[in-house]
Amino acid sequence: MKQQFRQASGIPGIVGCIDGTHVQIQAPSEHEYLYVNRKGYHSINVQVACDARYYIFNLVARWPGYTHDARILRESALYQEFEAERVTGLLLGDSGYPLTRWLMTPMVAPRTQQERRFHCLHGEMRMQPERVCSVVAACTVLHNICITKRIPLPRQHHQPVQEEEEHPAVPVVWDDIGGRLVCAHLINTLSSHRSLIV
Repeated sequence: MKQQFRQASGIPGIVGCIDGTHVQIQAPSEHEYLYVNRKGYHSINVQVACDARYYIFNLVARWPGYTHDARILRESALYQEFEAERVTGLLLGDSGYPLTRWLMTPMVAPRTQQERRFHCLHGEMRMQPERVCSVVAACTVLHNICITKRIPLPRQHHQPVQEEEEHPAVPVVWDDIGGRLVCAHLINTLSSHRSLIV
């Protein structure tokens, strides 16, 4: 499984992806308020983790809609397996999860050029939706041209990016020092292997 993810993303060690999804339900008669999710409708928050073939290897379907994804994970057997190191490798999750040594999440406040590139590809793009679509399409076309013509991607340098005056730096808050170290190692690995698209 790790090899399939590596081929698809260039990121080593990934064993799966995790996310929560809300299954809409009719308002229950008991504890109705517990089932109202952040979008305002009644739901069950379902945790799903899958491998590169989209095979679901973990499912938790029992929490009311108000429950945060991070809590569902923390209370799950999957969390215990990774924490006890009975499962090795990395999961990819969105910013609803904490960064740990085995769970990679988007960069919150990228500081170096490598982190900015990583953030762009795996985090929130801070543009209008139409512009994001154009950027993704342009990156795909440029990437494919480079692959077809065997043009090497630019060499990455580990130099801090100058912060723009109008956007003061936001301090990075890491949930886990092990997660920070693993994330930094991945970014450096990706940069040195020239596997980033932009």
